[in-house]
Amino acid sequence: MGRRALRKINPALDLSHHLRSLDDLPSSLDVAKNLFAMTAPLEIEVGSGKGLFMATSSSDHPRRNFLGIEVAGKYARFAAAKLAQAERTNAIMIHGDAMRLFREMLPDGCVAAVHVYFPDPWWKKRHKKRRVMNVDFLRDVVRVLEQGGVLHFWTDVEEYYQSTLKLIAENCSLQGPIEVKASAPEGDMDYQTHFERRMRRHGLDVFCAMFRKQ
Repeated sequence: MGRRALRKINPALDLSHHLRSLDDLPSSLDVAKNLFAMTAPLEIEVGSGKGLFMATSSSDHPRRNFLGIEVAGKYARFAAAKLAQAERTNAIMIHGDAMRLFREMLPDGCVAAVHVYFPDPWWKKRHKKRRVMNVDFLRDVVRVLEQGGVLHFWTDVEEYYQSTLKLIAENCSLQGPIEVKASAPEGDMDYQTHFERRMRRHGLDVFCAMFRKQ
């Protein structure tokens, strides 16, 4: 199931607030002061794709700040355009490498939640080292989470799910996996991501877990 072509973005749309490049951010990032006008709990989505989670969550939770990071420039721009069109003041997209953001720029205990939905499984054995859910990244997630903060991880690949659960159990001080109960969608956009909607419409399994920092 390949991705559909992205709709064209209105060239008159101002993306200056909603789209940033990782290379243009300060090396030590105080997110509240540098990116958002409102001081509020911060949630980060790794790999935002078309931006459905960013758009819906920033609307549903206006007293929280949402930061999405996407390595593919055209998708980062597309997601940012959604936020700009909806005039979201509590959501920003970053174009760049999530592992670098977590490793180099985020201070300890600054994040309330990290969301990783349907990351690239890198099917071939020799490529699995490229998976975002690796030991170094997971340790950085633990570091940047505040006490009581949560990690959400969803995938349609059971092997990826099970191997990630094992990595977390062996290397990270997180409580879980905590069961995630998916509610029935009430509308066409009532999904976490576009990818989740596609999987569920085809009757395919989605493996979901949540972990909490004690």
